[in-house]
Amino acid sequence: MTREILVNVIPRETRAALVENGVLQELYIERASRRGIVGNLYKGRASRVLPGMQAAFVDIGLERTAFLHAADIARSAPADAEGGVPPIEDINRLLSQGDDLLVQVLKDPLGSKGARLSTFISLPSRLLVYMPRGSGVGVSSRIEEPEERERLRAMVRELAGDGSGGYILRTAAQQAGSDALREDMLYLARLWEHVQQRCLYVQPATLVHADLPLAVRVLRDEHGADVRRVLVDSAAEHAEMLQFAATFMPEVADRIELYAGERPLFDLHGIEEEITRALERKVMLKSGGYIVIDQTEAMTTVDVNTGGYVGHRNLEETIFRTNLEAAVTIARQLRLRNLGGMIIIDFIDMEDLSHREQLLAALQSALAGDRAQNQVAGVSELGLVQLTRKRTRESLEHLMCEPCPTCAGRGFIKSVESICHDIYREVLRQCRQFDVEQLLILAHPEVIERLLDEEAPALAEMELQLGRPIRLQAEALYTIEQYDVVLA
Repeated sequence: MTREILVNVIPRETRAALVENGVLQELYIERASRRGIVGNLYKGRASRVLPGMQAAFVDIGLERTAFLHAADIARSAPADAEGGVPPIEDINRLLSQGDDLLVQVLKDPLGSKGARLSTFISLPSRLLVYMPRGSGVGVSSRIEEPEERERLRAMVRELAGDGSGGYILRTAAQQAGSDALREDMLYLARLWEHVQQRCLYVQPATLVHADLPLAVRVLRDEHGADVRRVLVDSAAEHAEMLQFAATFMPEVADRIELYAGERPLFDLHGIEEEITRALERKVMLKSGGYIVIDQTEAMTTVDVNTGGYVGHRNLEETIFRTNLEAAVTIARQLRLRNLGGMIIIDFIDMEDLSHREQLLAALQSALAGDRAQNQVAGVSELGLVQLTRKRTRESLEHLMCEPCPTCAGRGFIKSVESICHDIYREVLRQCRQFDVEQLLILAHPEVIERLLDEEAPALAEMELQLGRPIRLQAEALYTIEQYDVVLA
């Protein structure tokens, strides 16, 4: 597998695309107006402590107060008389209203929810994640060889010595030597010292440390031996990425290229078309089948359909092949659209037990390359596949779109026929309340056209029944569902 990282920069927006074998897999968008804050460190102040929820609301200087659960509070309280430690659930022993504390953002504000916080600080570098309030040495699950895992773990333990804190070796640390790890550990130690000193003198509800900008962050997090090149179309961002690489990743500096072609970078690689398709509900499969993705506040549902695919054998084989193709497509769409939380997939029903087992295995295999933590819960009694995917930032739809002003986010509008019937009821309501000589109906041109055509007999009958003339006037600026009945 070969990968490329494409970075497109315009004023106030940076986009980074992760392309695997020529196919867009993930898209990151950072806008100046709403830059993500996951990983940022703030000096917060507890504004409310809620024992019933075992949580607190913390003011970190954002529009909405952030949420801190008791389980996410590092317990530095002294042991009690029996030698134990305060239980995690007893938030009153961990935090009081008005307390100041250093917190890190785990999840961006989503919808009406504030940011999710933790006091378990983690500071990432190229090869390591340092946890000042943690302990031990962990290794990324993507480093699979037992010998390599143990080699890296032993090396970090030796370099750390008796120092406090814990470390996690990132995927990029595979095959790393002791010199590279030592440099990362020194950098993280200096960064933590800077954070501590700054936290001492800044006011509460203040940003203490922000994560790297998107272009450099994606270079740090996504670049590996399988990345063939990094293309960026901004000279300023290119220089910043080269500077970061020279300090932390000298071996990859020659793969970072400045794109200066006339055709836009994302157009050249088909990224813009992929983004447009990723905002649609319906995703076509190469076989002729399709999936429908609906995102709601509670969960995301995915429905699989055979569409025009008829196969070459029997119906069961056709369904099986469609479901297998859909599983790979769904895994990619979850990454591309950054869909998280509870996800319910309605695959086409299969009678063969071995086919169902193979389908689950194919889905899990397709999800294995996803950086976001996910878990497939199996098939429910109703034949639905349930899975969860960790949500740390807004989905592509929420980031790039807003509710339709016509349907108010419902996803549908009333038919023209239904609007005509609503108008009839409003006309009757008005005539019963007021004594008028005539009525004027203002509505969308399509509604007026129907009233003058298919509904003309009914409208004439209503005029006769009421004994009053009814005039019609088309309003081009009205939406389909908008109308007014004016007394004249």
